[in-house]
Amino acid sequence: MKSKAILLVEDDINLGYVIKDNLSINGYHVHHVEDGEKGWQAFQDSKYELCILDVMLPRKDGFSLAEQIREVNKDIPILFLTAKSMKEDKITGFLKGGDDYITKPFSIEELLLRINVFMKRSQIFAEGNSTTYNIGSTEFDYKNLTVTIGDEVRTLTQKEAEVLRYLISRPNSVIKRSEILENIWGEDDYFLGRSLDVFISRLRKYIKSDHTLEIVNLHGVGFKLKTK
Repeated sequence: MKSKAILLVEDDINLGYVIKDNLSINGYHVHHVEDGEKGWQAFQDSKYELCILDVMLPRKDGFSLAEQIREVNKDIPILFLTAKSMKEDKITGFLKGGDDYITKPFSIEELLLRINVFMKRSQIFAEGNSTTYNIGSTEFDYKNLTVTIGDEVRTLTQKEAEVLRYLISRPNSVIKRSEILENIWGEDDYFLGRSLDVFISRLRKYIKSDHTLEIVNLHGVGFKLKTK
């Protein structure tokens, strides 16, 4: 079986070596580069299943690199490595197109767990086990990460698609914030909660032309996908 290819952009050479070595032992093929410009070049030159980007990088920071990647590929999962003291990095990371983050220092076991989750989801997409949902005037193709309303087609990130699918699975029902966070991110965290708000805001924009749908925010409780 061909190894899953991962792009690792990390300027700490020692940490980069440790990550690459451990992921290689676990069956992944890792291409490690030390700055954002090299990361962008590597992304253009090869095909990857996942990008792991440090936030603080020389020549081009991780957020800028993620924005460039998202311009050409909406689907590939992006995992940010953030410094423990830079909590706002987590929210900014989601705004720039990231799917998840892991805070330094972290264990290799935790990193592997996050990566394995992404890879399993990608395998589900590849096997065609996903579902197309029709609600209101909207068609949501979870497998291909698209929302279609009339002639308008939008491509979602993987995390956006997961949030939307969770809402669509229970239309006109109040879904608690903690439930969404625990089921999609695996934990109920303040900064993840703020990041969830970012995803909800994006989804509202994606479906705004469908006047039969509305994502309602119940302050302090959660969200409801309301059908009219």
